[in-house]
Amino acid sequence: MRHSIFDKIFLGFLFLSIAVFGLTVFYSTYATRQTLIEERTEVLTNETFLIADQTISSYIQGMSSLETLQASFDYYSDTLNASIWLFDGNGFCIASSRSSEHPSCPRNIYLLNPDFDMTTAQTFTGTFYGVFSDDVISVAIPIQTNNMPNGMVLLHSTISQLHNLQQNIVNVIYVPFLIMIIISFVLLGIISGKIMRPLRKINTVAEEYSTGNFETKLNIRSHDEIGQLASTLEYMASELSKLDEYRRSFISNISHDFRSPLTSIKGYIEAIQDGTIPPEKQDKYLSIVVNETNRLTKLTSSLLELNDFDSYGIWLMQKDFDVVDLVKNAMNTFEGHCQEKNISLILNNHTESSVVHADKTKIQQVIYNLLDNAIKFTPSGKNIYITLTEKNDKLFLSIKDEGCGIPADSLNKIWVRFYKADTSRGKDRQGTGLGLAITREIVKAHGENINVVSTEGVGSEFTFSLSKVTAE
Repeated sequence: MRHSIFDKIFLGFLFLSIAVFGLTVFYSTYATRQTLIEERTEVLTNETFLIADQTISSYIQGMSSLETLQASFDYYSDTLNASIWLFDGNGFCIASSRSSEHPSCPRNIYLLNPDFDMTTAQTFTGTFYGVFSDDVISVAIPIQTNNMPNGMVLLHSTISQLHNLQQNIVNVIYVPFLIMIIISFVLLGIISGKIMRPLRKINTVAEEYSTGNFETKLNIRSHDEIGQLASTLEYMASELSKLDEYRRSFISNISHDFRSPLTSIKGYIEAIQDGTIPPEKQDKYLSIVVNETNRLTKLTSSLLELNDFDSYGIWLMQKDFDVVDLVKNAMNTFEGHCQEKNISLILNNHTESSVVHADKTKIQQVIYNLLDNAIKFTPSGKNIYITLTEKNDKLFLSIKDEGCGIPADSLNKIWVRFYKADTSRGKDRQGTGLGLAITREIVKAHGENINVVSTEGVGSEFTFSLSKVTAE
């Protein structure tokens, strides 16, 4: 059986309330009882001293009779709702109050306890050696004549008469406490309802997201943690929707990029096998097959490289090197191709020192990818400018072409894997659509930035930064 968060909160609060209430009842009852007993004992002690000084003293001095003493005991017994016993120096009972509610005075105090101390003032709480059926407060005060012990007076008051007073005091505590608990449960229900409703909605919408329906909106606009959770879920759904769109586009693109060369390879091979292509032309079409195979190999390598970036991150082996050397090596690599297309590569170095700290192999790949991309889209007779500048502790390398440029609506998409702004895919523009994605991942792994500025019909300029090594 599933329990909602509200059920758990309610049950937890219920158990906590019961425990707190129980402890409060126990403590308040015990504390009130002890306080009332202490106060009652103090009152009875004062009254016992008063009886000993005024009433009993007059009897011992012969100033009043036993009948007068008995009448006084009865009066005090009714007034204090207590039983009064008087013993002589040998422990024999001389007089006692007549009370139908209290047991009679024992003939001798030593019959109750042979070791009873009649020389010391004492207080007791209990049945007084089993004489009373219920607990009583007993106060024993010694009687002295000429500073010599001459008996003892005992006053007993039942504790049961304190119960009503104790109950009234405790009720003053219990009733407000119970009212507070009831109000707390009402408020808990209201607050929990306000929390549970959006949580249930979030759970329902999350289930929709799990089925791939990312269009469902939460419409929770509270400025608390639940509102933040709702906003985060909506943002996650938006990102998942983009990811799902990217996945479909990825599958479509990669299927196309694999299918096209495979179709060409299959077609040419079959044509050679069935003799459609004569032997004297086979070398030409076999060269095309080799080129398509190389294209597939390059695409596969790029995919594996990006997969490694996603799974393990880019492992960098950074060291100090002169980036100009890498630029010149790349220019030498593309020199023949540039001559074929009648394109000029121009290097502008505006730095005092071009030594940087980075992964040399990875930065070489970045420069190669950017130059290769620029050459593909630069027409014959135009120039490509490679410029190095510096600012503070950064070196900036830009590659600017005089090609066709990138449409404004495509500038933010060129970093997406397999995206190709030019859909014509002419002879010189058959890329994998992964070069710029790999380039950005490498630059980001170095903690640097890469940007592009492009104008259609004018050209594009890619600029990335590197950490410069400063001379000590």
